[in-house]
Amino acid sequence: MRHFPVFLNVQNKRILVTGAGECAIAKLRLLLKTEGSVVVFATEVDQQVESWAQAGLLEIIRRTIQMDDFYNTAMVYAAEDDEELDGITAAKAKMANVLFNIVDNLQESEFITPALVDRDPVTIAIGTEGTAPILARKIKAQIEESLPNELGLLAKLAEYFRPKASRLPSGRTRRKFWSRYFYDLGPVALREGGKRGVARILNSLFEEAQNDTGDVGRVFLVGSGPGDPDLLTRKALKVLHEADVVIHDRLVAPEILELARREAELIQTGKQGFGPSWKQEDINQLMIEHAQKGAQIVRLKSGDPAVFGRLDEEMDALDEAGIHFEIIPGITTASAAAASLNVSLTKRKRNSALQIMTAQDIKGFAEQDWRKLAQEGAVAAIYMGFKSAHLISGRLLMHGADANAPVTIMENVSRTNQKTIVTTIGELPKMADLAGHDGPVILMLGLEPRRVAQTIENNKEQFIQAGVL
Repeated sequence: MRHFPVFLNVQNKRILVTGAGECAIAKLRLLLKTEGSVVVFATEVDQQVESWAQAGLLEIIRRTIQMDDFYNTAMVYAAEDDEELDGITAAKAKMANVLFNIVDNLQESEFITPALVDRDPVTIAIGTEGTAPILARKIKAQIEESLPNELGLLAKLAEYFRPKASRLPSGRTRRKFWSRYFYDLGPVALREGGKRGVARILNSLFEEAQNDTGDVGRVFLVGSGPGDPDLLTRKALKVLHEADVVIHDRLVAPEILELARREAELIQTGKQGFGPSWKQEDINQLMIEHAQKGAQIVRLKSGDPAVFGRLDEEMDALDEAGIHFEIIPGITTASAAAASLNVSLTKRKRNSALQIMTAQDIKGFAEQDWRKLAQEGAVAAIYMGFKSAHLISGRLLMHGADANAPVTIMENVSRTNQKTIVTTIGELPKMADLAGHDGPVILMLGLEPRRVAQTIENNKEQFIQAGVL
């Protein structure tokens, strides 16, 4: 992040603009929405700028900017559309220790102006570091459509009520009060009763909040999916936004953790194969302790919590402690891996069954029905199988598997750094040794990327003649 986004206080401060032509007008339209005093320095002035001055919206000084002009100034826009003149303005601003922007010159500017969604006092700034203005405009349009026009008025009315609302207990009680106002009852009250209707509903919500004995803590056992934030369910996203505490596994993607409420407490309770790990009993106790304090907890697991996520142990512990819980499923890695390969997990005339299995259990290497898995057309998603690649390959070959049957090694499924290695049962140990890994891995037995499979099928005779098949 080269440009750190901040909101600058310009109330009762000067905002200086050099130039009064087409280059300056677009910035002036935005600056005139602020509570700053806009001053334009120019000898030639566009009629639009003249009309703003006549309306008392800005001041025009018909000369070049001088060092004395920078007193009580928040920022300066060099907008003369002349490289030399704008450079002189920027140099003077720098000497005066005032932030400056040279319009359409990202490299030389001290700050940039983002695309803005204005629902005063609610303001949303969108920046792309100057790399993709058209993308910023598209995002702005999408946000504009999603935010009601009355949102700004609701926020202004809330400002007057905020001193009274501050008497409510901080934390969930106060958040619930404001959430109900902004998202549920406030907009309806404004449409039906105007400002008086809003005042009535604020007082009514305040009385309810005062009498609220506090919510009982609860736990949401949530699947975060394989890693791509876009694969997170809407329900999972909702509870993540509302959580007081997020207890997450080591494999949960950082991009998903970024979606949690800023004030939420994030606790990593990572389990690592063949390495240091939290004890399940400690994780259970952690959830119970926070829930007993009235917190809303998201127990966030990679993939789906019901697939090798020790879900039953956590549910049993919560039941025994009398803690209410809810399961929110996620997309399991096997499904996302198949989608990434553009193949299906089940296919007519290929496999009538699918096995989702783990290579590790509480005893170590997990034994399976290897004879069934070694049959032609068998498909299995093998979780936590990377370190057991030699044993898996050996067991399959021992029970009659075709050494040339496909296996796809997939690391960081659905993430930007996903790695896919197509190999065979016979070559699996060697490829695993060569590949290494630093993220979660799944082995897709009997599956390979769609294009590879189609190429082999379309050229089967040539492969046979070459001795490959």
